[in-house]
Amino acid sequence: MDFWKNKRVVVTGGAGFLGSFVVEKLQERDCREVFVPRIREYDLRQMEAVQRLLKDAKPDIVIHLAARVGGIGANRDHPAEFFYDNLMMGVQLMHESWKSGVGKFVAVGTVCAYPKFTPVPFREEDLWNGYPEETNAPYGLAKKMLLIQAQTYRQQYGFNAIYLLPVNLYGERDNFDPESSHVIPALILKCVEALKRGDDQIVVWGTGKPTREFLYVEDAAEGILLAAERYNGADPVNLGSGMEISIKELVHLIARLTEFKGEIVWDASKPDGQPRRCLDTSKAERLFGFRAKTSFEEGLRRTIEWYRKNCEQ
Repeated sequence: MDFWKNKRVVVTGGAGFLGSFVVEKLQERDCREVFVPRIREYDLRQMEAVQRLLKDAKPDIVIHLAARVGGIGANRDHPAEFFYDNLMMGVQLMHESWKSGVGKFVAVGTVCAYPKFTPVPFREEDLWNGYPEETNAPYGLAKKMLLIQAQTYRQQYGFNAIYLLPVNLYGERDNFDPESSHVIPALILKCVEALKRGDDQIVVWGTGKPTREFLYVEDAAEGILLAAERYNGADPVNLGSGMEISIKELVHLIARLTEFKGEIVWDASKPDGQPRRCLDTSKAERLFGFRAKTSFEEGLRRTIEWYRKNCEQ
């Protein structure tokens, strides 16, 4: 608790899905000065806005969560924007944070930075052994550059920047927009809406064969703050639950939890994305004591309940 007591903290993306949980946990830790920049006032793609943010907030710590994100469809339709927006936000913010004397920078990357055919479970040492999965490579590579920046600024300037690699997140307050949502909110939306309309089937992208790992958003927020408190190293660190599930199993689980009993139709003309995703999470536990606590089924129940309470029309 004392770590945060007199620190000024900027949380970019702090009004978003993951960021809102990070801000709440900072408040629980008695952090009294949390600054959350909003895009209408501080567009982090603009150098002037980044400089103004740091001048206004005078942070001791920057936690960089702001990102342009989306599912396979959004990545496929907007690759240039996903690359440019994420690269410019991160590179300028870290550079200006170093220049203005920020004490610590927490860069949050993405599992999409890993090569397409990384051996499972993904180990941090395999991060450079190939090109990422094509549909989200522009996003993954833009975020991966923050690792290079963190390591080089540490090497040359002694700047304390760390880099975390969270797996796919889910939970309350997620993005349920069908145009840009990730797989779990997209499937919850499909099942709940099909039930409401009385449809006897839902159509799901791909073959169902790929596997994914998911981390409950509140657990992810806890992992980020533990790393901020306890980790000061150059190496990237995975944040995950260590649990792997196929998309086919995931669809059937969400159908059961939402009580959708209709047929599941697979549209194999749509891309599957990366074949497998599951992280080796041992380094996070060893280096800063992080271990996911929320069971997958419990996390899904909470997410579905939140959606029904807050988003159902």
